Amino acid sequence: MGGVRRRKGKSAQQTPPETTVETTSEKASGTPSESLTPRDGSPVRTGDNVKVVHERPKARKRRTTAIFLLGSLFGIIAAGFFAKSNDLIGFPEIGELSMDNIFDVLPAGFSKDLRELVNGERDLLESYDAFSIGLKARAEGLTVDHPIVMVPGVISTGLESWGTSNISRPYFRKRLWGSWSMMRALLTEKENWKRHIMLDKRTGLDPPGIKLRACQGFDATDFFITGYWIWNKIIENLASLGYDSTNSYTAAYDWRLAYPNLEKRDHYFSRLKSYFEMAVHLEGKKAVLVSHSMGSQVAYYFFHWVASEKGGKGGDDWVERHIEAWINVSGCMLGAVKDVTAVLSGEMRDTAQLNSFAVYGLEKFLSKDERAEIFRAMPGMSSMLPMGGNAIWGDLDSAPDDQPGQERSYGSFLNFRTDQNWTIPEKNFTVDAAMKYLLHTAEDWYREQVEGSYSQGVAHTTAEVNANEDDPTKWINPLETRLPLAPGLKIYCFYGVGKPTERAYYYRTPEMGSSSYLNMTIDTTLTQGEVDHGVIMGEGDGTVNLMSTGYMCNRGWQMKRYNPAGIKVTVVEMPHEPERFNPRGGPNTADHVDILGRQNLNEYILRIAAGQGETIQDSVVSNIREYADKAKVYEEDE
Repeated sequence: MGGVRRRKGKSAQQTPPETTVETTSEKASGTPSESLTPRDGSPVRTGDNVKVVHERPKARKRRTTAIFLLGSLFGIIAAGFFAKSNDLIGFPEIGELSMDNIFDVLPAGFSKDLRELVNGERDLLESYDAFSIGLKARAEGLTVDHPIVMVPGVISTGLESWGTSNISRPYFRKRLWGSWSMMRALLTEKENWKRHIMLDKRTGLDPPGIKLRACQGFDATDFFITGYWIWNKIIENLASLGYDSTNSYTAAYDWRLAYPNLEKRDHYFSRLKSYFEMAVHLEGKKAVLVSHSMGSQVAYYFFHWVASEKGGKGGDDWVERHIEAWINVSGCMLGAVKDVTAVLSGEMRDTAQLNSFAVYGLEKFLSKDERAEIFRAMPGMSSMLPMGGNAIWGDLDSAPDDQPGQERSYGSFLNFRTDQNWTIPEKNFTVDAAMKYLLHTAEDWYREQVEGSYSQGVAHTTAEVNANEDDPTKWINPLETRLPLAPGLKIYCFYGVGKPTERAYYYRTPEMGSSSYLNMTIDTTLTQGEVDHGVIMGEGDGTVNLMSTGYMCNRGWQMKRYNPAGIKVTVVEMPHEPERFNPRGGPNTADHVDILGRQNLNEYILRIAAGQGETIQDSVVSNIREYADKAKVYEEDE
């Protein structure tokens, strides 16, 4: 890339986990906004005015956003407030560690917001009748019909140590992700924790002497930490209907691993295949598959693996014989654009928009360089790099999801200010260009892991799609492969809409004199018009963009080459309508994570599990079908 400084040495990054944010989405009036000139008066590359697409969230709500996404640093602290005593936490992994001592190292403003959030969450937990949806369904006559298999999303599965080397023995059978053991390790032995949580950079497998494995069973995914539920609401309601550990299964996995290594190291897909086969054998009924977020990518990959001679050798009819329905909840089928910035510079909206004190606290725990190194050393996370390139995400002049009157296209994905004493690329980057830049400037071990495991292209013909069935690097990408040959399978797409979601960014080189190895970072000094601390928001569920959750469900899987068996796809979009004072949004939230507790989502899952899925009707409230028609992916006869 001309004019770009390529730095030597370790250049890596990590994004914190999935985020929740309480903001409101508001369509612009159509009038141009104020000039897109930053506070320092320097001009931008193109256009003076842009349309305000979303209302900029308030500062206090931005700070609380980071609690889950930065769970590895701060979010886990929240669990302490759910104890009846706030003075001393009695967990054996922590020992004599008080919450006040922990908060001594955090900024006062961040601590105050955290206390407010978790105190509200505790009140909600104590007052909420968690089993009500399942009990209501049972009273209406619904009963257990199909066995059910659940595949969780990214970071929601706990990871525990099984290593017996000297550095691992203190953590044996303790969780180093998703527990108080993780917090203790971060506070007292950060370098040792990093050695455990990162995979070997060359092999993508366990580092020598270290062995982390995914926790198993319902405990692996019901809570991230004490009090912060993930799948717990769904499990409670399934139990109310009559499900238990004999007819429902949680297929937890080590989300750090590239998908081929899930099978190579953990035999994950072989075990997932056996869950379905055992369920069908014992119950005499095909199973329902429920997946969330990255778990939907895992499920889609599994469909190809299980049928292929290069995988499970089940044959093209295996899915038809074993799976009744696939419930795809908030599936990032075409990735998420925030994954690019996470691996490019260890940043995302939630790190860019923290106030200076919170940024200081975060950097004291894990700097951008450290986050980058950790995240790149988890190649499973890079499965969520955006797929479809400019055909889906747009070029410098236009994007399918651009708004009327919008002067700067979302397709201009990474933008750079001119007239600054910075070494920057010669022009702005589209998603395609950003991906090429990332892989060109990244370490060779990271590039080899990504290119050897995943593909982000588009197959435009049936012949290409059919050929890709023999290429495991294509199996993750629904734009390059087809749905299983299972005409009896039913697909249900349930995802949130109406919550501002990262769509484009402004970047710059690091501060002069910085010791960072990164080539560039988000330009957090730019806040004007639609740009908030270098971040431009679009449509989605707060984490995954609408083009990712909605394109395949509404358009892609209506094309013959991607759905040759004619599988019926039912789409229900769920508007984000959070309760103002509920820290998790309440029964009508559509946030990417909190949607798992949403009332009608739980109702739909129970209805499908009970064999009544045909009563669910399409409900599309966004403009996704209009956007999908503008994407440059066409039927062959077009």
